Amino acid sequence: MEVKDLKTGVKREIKAKFVFIGAGGHSLLLLEKSGIPEAKGYGGFPVGGQWLRCVNEEIINTHQAKVYGKASVGAPPMSVPHLDTRYIDGKQALLFGPYAGFSTKFLKQGSYFDLPASIKLSNIRPMLSAGLDNLPLTKYLITEVMKSPKDKLESLKQFMPTAKLEDWVIEKAGQRVQVIKKDEKKGGILEFGTEVVSSADGSIAALLGASPGASTSVAIMISLLKKCFPERAKSDEYRKKLREMIPSHGKSLNDDAQLCKETRVRTHKALKLIDID
Repeated sequence: MEVKDLKTGVKREIKAKFVFIGAGGHSLLLLEKSGIPEAKGYGGFPVGGQWLRCVNEEIINTHQAKVYGKASVGAPPMSVPHLDTRYIDGKQALLFGPYAGFSTKFLKQGSYFDLPASIKLSNIRPMLSAGLDNLPLTKYLITEVMKSPKDKLESLKQFMPTAKLEDWVIEKAGQRVQVIKKDEKKGGILEFGTEVVSSADGSIAALLGASPGASTSVAIMISLLKKCFPERAKSDEYRKKLREMIPSHGKSLNDDAQLCKETRVRTHKALKLIDID
């Protein structure tokens, strides 16, 4: 496998028994370059995002919560509008959004040729089928792109009727590449979650779709280990190590109140949420 340092331009060859592709939006392009048959039929649909960020300290300090609304008809799940208190670089901030947008880039700082470069003979049909099956989404994205700052403020006013444009600025968020995969009945479907694609011999795997949050990333990786390293996953050493890392693995916290309590104490200590003697 040949890799290139984007800063220096230096190329070098690396030999590895296993390769995991976790490159965000660029995972699809790298997976296609691997040439494995399992990659055929997968495509990507990039969706961008923007936020309104409050610049009025008085308003920022007044609001301390996360308030959700409802997504518009035809809007993707991750577009559910919310007024969100966050801490950025240790400083309290107030954001509202997200506002969806469209770009052919697969990364925020990517290339406009990312989407065209990802189109292959094997995924043209799934991508066209998914597009025709998601016309409301296309209409929604076009509407979002056409919105002016005043239009964006009107959406905010549903949460904060007193909002003024001078108290908010528009900030670019990131890019998400939603998974498109072939489907026997529909030809192609658009997925809003994550998808792990691996070769038959378990030598390479890629994580496609939206970045998994803390609630799903561990489960995804455990599943991947079992799929790509089936023999190791069956060993006592593997199970012992996994149990050390995740004491509750394989057990139900719903059915074991004591285990649930112990897990909460352990995670609270690790995350330093509260001081526990």
